[in-house]
Amino acid sequence: MAEQRRDAREVRDAGQGAPGAHQREVAAAWDELVATALRTVADGLVVGTSGNVSVRVGDMVLVTPTGVPYDRLRPEDAVGVDLEGRQVLGSLAATSELPMHLAIHRATDARAVVHTHAAHATAVSTLVTELPLIHYMTGALGGPVRVAPYATYGTPELAENMLQALTGRTACLLQNHGTIAHGASLAQAFDRTAQLEWMSRVWLLASSVPGLSPTLLSPEQVGEAGERLRRYGQGGGAGSR
Repeated sequence: MAEQRRDAREVRDAGQGAPGAHQREVAAAWDELVATALRTVADGLVVGTSGNVSVRVGDMVLVTPTGVPYDRLRPEDAVGVDLEGRQVLGSLAATSELPMHLAIHRATDARAVVHTHAAHATAVSTLVTELPLIHYMTGALGGPVRVAPYATYGTPELAENMLQALTGRTACLLQNHGTIAHGASLAQAFDRTAQLEWMSRVWLLASSVPGLSPTLLSPEQVGEAGERLRRYGQGGGAGSR
């Protein structure tokens, strides 16, 4: 325990500026992480504690703890690990899906990751190997959304399957499991998660009409939309239209 407290102190002191400023940055990031986790529940993307969220602050990754309802999380419950998974902040155990979060933080420039068990996206993951091109917002996720092959939750195998599916993408489906998305911020990672769930629902609805098949976009159409979306908005980048 003493070693853990010492490691946490070293992480704080490693932040830019005074230790007090870094502590405030960590506290603000934790508050935003908890708010994002609560939003996944409120929006029906997870049930109970089935999802998890992470955000990077310097060389530390803040993550939701395992098995704790989000509405019970307090500021003192903050959990932080380094990029190798060593706990450097807090006493609660990190999410069981830590390997997936760390794999993304190590392999990309993402600052935030959101993992859910969203119902429509999970249903799609059991039917296809790639979400059909039902809507141009696919372009905002980097292109056709792949389905990572199934592996037991919390394992390095699942993390590796996920990384393969995320190549050139910012979100993917996890077969018989759920979704994962990353972004430059918690807001962006959440928005990408919500878009993926919405597109999954649209495809399921359209493909369920007897005797009819939904019209799909071509990869070229999605690519063109993706280029436009990157330039969209006040500061560029995809958002609400």
